[in-house]
Amino acid sequence: MLLQLSTWTEVEAYLGQSAGIIIPIGSTEQHGPTGLIGTDAICAEAIARGVGEATQAIVAPTINVGMALHHTAFPGSISLRPSTLILVIRDTITCLAKVGFTRFFFINGHGGNVATLKAAFAEVYATLADLNVANADQVRCQVSNWYMCGSVYSLAKLLYGDQEGSHATPSEVALTQYIYPEAIKQADLNPDVSKDHRIYGAADFRHRYPDGRMGSNPALATPEHGNQFYDLAVKELSNNYLEFLGAE
Repeated sequence: MLLQLSTWTEVEAYLGQSAGIIIPIGSTEQHGPTGLIGTDAICAEAIARGVGEATQAIVAPTINVGMALHHTAFPGSISLRPSTLILVIRDTITCLAKVGFTRFFFINGHGGNVATLKAAFAEVYATLADLNVANADQVRCQVSNWYMCGSVYSLAKLLYGDQEGSHATPSEVALTQYIYPEAIKQADLNPDVSKDHRIYGAADFRHRYPDGRMGSNPALATPEHGNQFYDLAVKELSNNYLEFLGAE
C-alpha cells in the first residue's frame, strides 16, 4: 500500500489495524562511471515496496535526497546538509505521528545518512514530547540498511570478494540493473581503483577517488545478481519490520 496512491480514508482505515509505516530513504549522488546517480534511492524504494507488499504495510514516498556533501564535486550529485535532513525527517514523522502512526521503519540505501538519521530520531522524540503529541511516548524509529542485511552482505562477499568495495559497489549496481535493465551503463574501468582513504570534503573526496568508486568493481554486476539481492533483502527486512512492530 503506497501512501501516495492512497486516500486519507484508506489511511485512516489502515491505522485501525496497524500503526507502522515504512519510509525509504536514499541519496542522489554519483556512483562511479557505470552507477546511476539515483542508485541509493532506487534500491531503497524498490526494497521498501517489496517489504510493504510482503507485510501489508503502508510505504511512504521515498526521501530521495540525503546527506551526500562529500560527493558534490561530481556533476549531478545533490545533497542536504545534516541539519536540513534532520528537519525533513522530524517534520515528516511529526505529521504522521499526530494522526496515529507510532512505528517508523526507515529502509536506507546510503551509508552517509546513518549518523544524521540517528540524530534525527533524538530530535523527533524530543519534539513530539514538547508538542504533547498523543502517544508520543509510544513512538519508535528504526533504520535498517538494506546493504547490511546479513544475507545480502554474505552473498556480496561470495560473489565479489574484496572487489565489492564500499561505494559504487557491484551489489548495489546489480540491484539497479535488475530494477531498470533499460538503464544499464557500460564504461572502461581502471582496475587500479582507490580505497581506504578517510572522507573529508567534496574536493578532497574527488581527488582521492577520481572516478567516484571506493575499492569497487561494478563491472562484476549482473541483473541476475540484483534479483538475488532484492529477494534476500525483502525477506530479511520483512522479518525485521514485523519484529519491530511487535517490540515493546
